[in-house]
Amino acid sequence: MTDAPRTIAFIGLGNMGGGMATNLVKNGFAVRAFDLSEDALAKAESHGATRVASAGEAMIGTDAVVTMLPAGAHVESVYSGEIFGAAAPGTLFLDCSTIDVATARRVSEAAAALGFDMVDAPVSGGIAAANGGTLTFMVGGTDAAFDRARPILSAMGKAVIHAGGAGNGQAAKICNNMLLGATMVATCEAFAMAKKIGLDPQTFYDISSVSSGQSWSMTSYCPVPGVGPQSPSDTGYQGGFAVGLMLKDLKLATQAASQVGASVPMGNAAEALYQLLANKGEAARDFSLMIEMLEGK
Repeated sequence: MTDAPRTIAFIGLGNMGGGMATNLVKNGFAVRAFDLSEDALAKAESHGATRVASAGEAMIGTDAVVTMLPAGAHVESVYSGEIFGAAAPGTLFLDCSTIDVATARRVSEAAAALGFDMVDAPVSGGIAAANGGTLTFMVGGTDAAFDRARPILSAMGKAVIHAGGAGNGQAAKICNNMLLGATMVATCEAFAMAKKIGLDPQTFYDISSVSSGQSWSMTSYCPVPGVGPQSPSDTGYQGGFAVGLMLKDLKLATQAASQVGASVPMGNAAEALYQLLANKGEAARDFSLMIEMLEGK
């Protein structure tokens, strides 16, 4: 296995990227950080990263780059526009953004044609896990690229799983989040219905959490305030995983399903419901807020 790079360019320091970059610093990596946000740069610098003025400048003296960007268009633009031209031979590329599979594979192919190793490594776990270094990474790429990337990803997460070739990390992420979106809707439906029938939410939780209706959405992220472990429902649905981000992932999933002819009726229904919730001006609140919409609040 090739020795892991120790100096890393980190591009994209938003809610997720900021915590991830900080954990790299905590684990002994030197991080050269870039973001368009002055506040994000200042925060990264306060946590030990070296701030730079551009993605190209971030590449100076580094042997790996981690990107955490909003969409496929941003990823393709940054790699083709600045990173590929500024990267030294042997630089390892890790894109941790959640983007469409086709773009992930196209950028990876372009990197390979230039002689670079690259992985797509989207994350699961949300802001708290990004800050705590307990993310799960779903990784697409060659065995050699995965072996090089694993020590870097392990510094930011608790689980690093090789999903196969280029783009398969993104495939795993969107399938996982489509499942999450659909099960959260069903969990919210069940709690809302139980309440209307006259069943106490805590009692329903006590029963269903140890029965066949159990799911992560119920036992780890209960949408009902005061029921189950601490979750965003206990803080007014602030923080956590935003409705807008869930909607983005559901759109990526249903788009991919359409392209390959997969039938995803539950995914389609979840997308439509989260679109309604976003249209109500709730894109920034946690996705478990779905329960309030189903209750007519």
